[in-house]
Amino acid sequence: MSLYTLRTRPPYPTITCQVSHAPAPTVPSPPPASLLLPTTAATAVPSLSCALQCPHFQSCSGCTHEFNLHRPIIVEEATDFFKSLGVSDFTFDSCRLWGWRCRAKLAIRGSSVNPLIGLYQEGTHNVVDIPQCKAHHPNINSAVELLRQGIRELNIEPYNEDQGTGDLRYIQMAVTTYNTALPAAERYRNARVQVALVWNSRNEKSLNSDKLNALANFLWRNGGPRSNLHLVHSVWANFQTSTNNIIFGNRWRHLLGERDFWEHVGGIDISLDPSSFGQANTRAFDNLLRKLHKYVPSGASVADLYAGAGVIGLALAATKKCRSVKCIEINKESRPSFEKTVDRLPNSIEGSISWHNADTSIDPLSWLVGSDVIVVDPPRKGLDTSLIDALRTISPHKVKLKSSSSNIKEEKRPWVLRERERTKAASIQVGRETISEDPQSLPETLIYISCGWESFKEDCKSLLTSKSWHLEKAHGFNFFPGTQSIEVLAVFKRSLKKKKTGKKKKKHA
Repeated sequence: MSLYTLRTRPPYPTITCQVSHAPAPTVPSPPPASLLLPTTAATAVPSLSCALQCPHFQSCSGCTHEFNLHRPIIVEEATDFFKSLGVSDFTFDSCRLWGWRCRAKLAIRGSSVNPLIGLYQEGTHNVVDIPQCKAHHPNINSAVELLRQGIRELNIEPYNEDQGTGDLRYIQMAVTTYNTALPAAERYRNARVQVALVWNSRNEKSLNSDKLNALANFLWRNGGPRSNLHLVHSVWANFQTSTNNIIFGNRWRHLLGERDFWEHVGGIDISLDPSSFGQANTRAFDNLLRKLHKYVPSGASVADLYAGAGVIGLALAATKKCRSVKCIEINKESRPSFEKTVDRLPNSIEGSISWHNADTSIDPLSWLVGSDVIVVDPPRKGLDTSLIDALRTISPHKVKLKSSSSNIKEEKRPWVLRERERTKAASIQVGRETISEDPQSLPETLIYISCGWESFKEDCKSLLTSKSWHLEKAHGFNFFPGTQSIEVLAVFKRSLKKKKTGKKKKKHA
């Protein structure tokens, strides 16, 4: 079979606008006059220098606005919000504006002759084909085009939701720019794509497994290392037969290519399995991590809550020489990626590192005590109520009271005991045993990373009204250009009660 020739990659420009509290951000020069829309005296048309210019904008639900990608409207709201809380130097990093998405989950519908690969139209389950998506890394679009060719040639049937039939349900494309053989400046452009096929069967022994293997081989033959363009990093299969809206099933299988997927962010090499959570905007995440590092003192003891595969905590362990790092994550699937990343850490790290498969909402105070810095990166809904309560009411008196009462009254609540036993069994200790911490010491710094603006505002107000914390710094990052979304990095400091000083008044006789 002749090799499939990929279309030329679209020339996405690289424009990064650094936007902060300054009155006017610097933006690129405007495009040629031939590209500008006609204007009238009554209507001013926004500049296209930071415009989306995507052919799928009207029908695709992925992006919500076309213009001023470098500064979404929500930035003005965030600036005012933080200013009202005493932080007048809020900054916003616009990051990369096009070709930024390095991880995409796409639905596959239609027919083998005319497959539709893209996102659902707003409010429907009708898939919009998006072959020229401007948000995707260009190599994701190239890999989608290769997949489309394979579906047609091999007569692969896309999934039919109404009937529950068909072979291919979804696709996950994840880009890795990790390639030490290339100069750093060329790695992003020459990234490779991990392809995960979500197959409509229980396992690799099902009746349609021959088609799965044929499609995997097609992708590898035409996009692997022996093809004209080495595009595909690896091919995986996920097996899903559920009729609900959950994309992935529980069973994964590595089919072809490299098994381990590496990326370099925050100063370390990280491993991510296809089942692990990974940030869609790799470069923006790296920018955020490097900013975060400035707020963690060297040698600190850190607790990383909602840690996933431990990327934030491990990056701090390596760059800040932390005394100890505890990563707490409820998803057990993140453990293999954590272990692989630890194996790549520098040998010079002497601190204690541990990963705990635990629910932070159960007995959250146990993770706070003994740490200098708490890092939280919760899902869009924000912090668990029990964690918010623990942070609001944290005090030396409460910790001392809890410590003394634990010597008298043994814990008997069954759900707490079960969680402690499960957590202990699922924990990983790296290097030497945990360095003994002061059992009554409390965190001085809380670093909150948020992807949900509305929930963050509520959590922020709740923390501040408790008087236990005050907001010191805040930064925004453009993780999803083309949307009214903002990633926030907020730094809180624990409010220390001042001791009353002065001479006592003499009592008059």
